[in-house]
Amino acid sequence: MPSLANHQSNQYTKVLLIGDAKSGKTGSLVSLVKAGYKLRILDFDNLLDILKFKIMEECPDKIENVEFVTVRDAYKAGANGSQIDGKPKAWINAIKLLDSWKYEDTDLGRPADWGPDCILIVDSLSRLCDAAYDFHESIIPRGKSGDYDGRAVYGNAQDDVEKVLAMLTSRGFATNLIVIAHGSYIDLPDGTTKIFPQGIGQKLSPKIPQYFSTYIRYKNSAGKRMIQLQSDALIDLANPNPSAFTEKMLPIETGLATIFENLREKKKPESIKLVRK
Repeated sequence: MPSLANHQSNQYTKVLLIGDAKSGKTGSLVSLVKAGYKLRILDFDNLLDILKFKIMEECPDKIENVEFVTVRDAYKAGANGSQIDGKPKAWINAIKLLDSWKYEDTDLGRPADWGPDCILIVDSLSRLCDAAYDFHESIIPRGKSGDYDGRAVYGNAQDDVEKVLAMLTSRGFATNLIVIAHGSYIDLPDGTTKIFPQGIGQKLSPKIPQYFSTYIRYKNSAGKRMIQLQSDALIDLANPNPSAFTEKMLPIETGLATIFENLREKKKPESIKLVRK
């Protein structure tokens, strides 16, 4: 029976990061690059410009430590408005990369084996969900008139996204993880309103935080962008080691690096044995 002293949290940190659009989520990753981590980004948003410029400004010598693959379906103008150009491929391509990070002349092996010095970034969960929905809509059986069961599309896409989250947060996925999500305000049966990660419909959203031991929120506090660590009336956050943090808020410029430093097991210096002659 394994001892709790050897729990995977000693080596790996899995973070769900939620915030409004343009709250500084992607740009804040620079603190992890400065801390020496290798970032591998599964990019659905195609909005890594800010991260590139911040790295070039603050730690240009580490720019090669950030690897990214953009997976996004192409759109075109159609008679009924914008539509996907051809068959949706983003979802399938993303699943393949999560199994084996291989494309063109790059082969970084299995993300599940990258180890404690790497962080897989999913940016963002919202667009990952869109990709899952578009894929399942394209394969749903249709009637002669082209009609299909929309509920089945939602259900199948929700199940697939949840399975991916279960895989990424499992013990067997031996890599640090940050999933970046946008927030959605949802009215609950008791009349209260809570913020949950934007998913596929409202059924999936409340389930998403269940997979993460660390759940943080980016918000504007008195005109300054900050990382919120403690729950409030709008959102229930999670911190596996509250005693490691004296602050309720962290600056986004350094906050992620602080979180990883405080949650990872600190190596103790080896004791020196004195040999008496």
